[in-house]
Amino acid sequence: MAEVERKFLVGDVPDGLGAGASLRQAYLAIDGDVEVRVRDEDGSFTLTVKGGSGLERTEVEAALDAERFAELWPLGEGRRIEKVRHRVPLDDAGAPGLVAELDVFAGVLAGLVVVEVEFPDRAAADAFTPPAWFGEELTGSRGWSNADLARYGRPPG
Repeated sequence: MAEVERKFLVGDVPDGLGAGASLRQAYLAIDGDVEVRVRDEDGSFTLTVKGGSGLERTEVEAALDAERFAELWPLGEGRRIEKVRHRVPLDDAGAPGLVAELDVFAGVLAGLVVVEVEFPDRAAADAFTPPAWFGEELTGSRGWSNADLARYGRPPG
């Protein structure tokens, strides 16, 4: 399945976000533009394979049970991130039906906040005007993928 997504660095987090969902993910294998990860989102476990870079990528997900997740988690040692994800509907921002996924990182990446929006197609992504609070666009920028953040930390600058 293709994923069309834009990513931004957030400077000012909007008020009234609520609790959000706790996520932890580990990258089991990274080979060029292909990555394999496991994710625990509030006790729901997923194995994901992503390929490509930039605006359009291939993404395939499969559900895991807790036992399989526990077996795979150690394989991501040294390539992990933790964050709280807030899902923010963008109807009031002139983008009906779209949802911003605002990630507030914890652990070694504490203080980092990014937002991603997934689109039904490239035309919708190109037509999107981000709200001012989104900040600098990071789509396709080296060092800002979750896999790179898990391996190398926040890029300098």
